[in-house]
Amino acid sequence: MSFSLNVKDELCRLPLGKNCCMLSELTALYRTSGSLSFHGMGRVQVQYRVENAALARRIFRLLRARLGITPRLHYVQHARLGGQRTCVLNVGDEDSQRLMLALHMIEQDEDGSIRYRRTTVRHPMTRQCCRRAYLRAAFLGAGTMSSPDKDYHFEMSTTDQSLVKELSRLLEKCDLPVNTYVRKGQTVVYLKGAQQISDTLALMGAANSVFAMEDIRIRKQARGAANRAINCDEHNFERMLNAADAQVQGIRRFVIEKGLRSLPPALQEIAQKRLDNTDLSLTELGQLFEPPLSKSAVNHRMRRLMDIIRKMEAEAVQAPTDVQEDLP
Repeated sequence: MSFSLNVKDELCRLPLGKNCCMLSELTALYRTSGSLSFHGMGRVQVQYRVENAALARRIFRLLRARLGITPRLHYVQHARLGGQRTCVLNVGDEDSQRLMLALHMIEQDEDGSIRYRRTTVRHPMTRQCCRRAYLRAAFLGAGTMSSPDKDYHFEMSTTDQSLVKELSRLLEKCDLPVNTYVRKGQTVVYLKGAQQISDTLALMGAANSVFAMEDIRIRKQARGAANRAINCDEHNFERMLNAADAQVQGIRRFVIEKGLRSLPPALQEIAQKRLDNTDLSLTELGQLFEPPLSKSAVNHRMRRLMDIIRKMEAEAVQAPTDVQEDLP
C-alpha cells in the first residue's frame, strides 16, 4: 500500500473514543463522504460512499456505537475505472432522521413533528479532542498525502467552501501554516514541509505513521549529507589537481629560464618533489621528506617558490618594454 493508505488504515484502527469525538467524526465524514436524498412523503435517506473498506467499517462502527444505527452495506463495482470498488452504506428512513437530529440538521418539536433546519452540518467543536477527531475524519474522507520518500505534501480537497473555512481555521488554531488552491473545481487545503505534516499526523493520532515518516526523514538527511560530502570531496580534489598542475607548469618554466640550482636548497627540494609527484596533495607531498614535513611547512615552502616564479614571469613581461625605451 501507499504511505497515504497506510496512514488511513492506522487511523481507521484507532479506538472510537468518547461520544463527542464519535459525533465529530460522523460530522466530518458526512461532509466529505455523505449525501442526503429525499423520497417523498417526508422520507429521507443518508448515504455514505467511500472507496476504502476499512473506512466503511469505521463508519459502520461509529453509527452503531454512537447512535445505535446499523446501516446496510453493499459494494458497487466500476467497470470503467478498472474494476474499482466503492463501499456504500445506506441508512434507513428512521435512522436517517435520528442521525440528522444528532448532526443538528433537523429539529423535533414537543409534539414529535420534524422540522428541517439545514442540509449541511453545523457541529460545534469546543474541545481539543473533538477538533482532533474532526480533522482525522476529514482526512479519511477527503485527504491524501505523498510518500515522504518523494515529497512532503498533505492535502484535503472538497467543493464545500464552508468546510474549507472550517479546516483552515482548525489547522491555524494548531499553528499549522495552511494553504489553498483550486484544482478541477475543488478547493484543496494543503500543507507543505516535513515538520508541519508530522505534527498533523500526530494531531490526528497516527503515531506509527509519525515514526515511519521520521525514519524516512532521517534516512533522507543521511543520504543528503553523504552526497554533499562526496560532492565536497570531489570539488576539493579537483581544486587540488588544478593547483598542483599550476605549480608544475610554473616550476618547469623556471627550470628552463634559470635552472633549479638558482633556488635555495629547501626550495630546490620542494620543486623536485612536486615535479616528480604531480598528483599528490600537500599533505601527501610532506610525507616524502626525511624527516616528514607538516602540511603547513610544505605550503610555506611552495608559497615562497611560487612567489619567486611569479616575480620571474613579471620581469620577463617588462623586459621588452625596457629595451625599447633605451633605443635612440
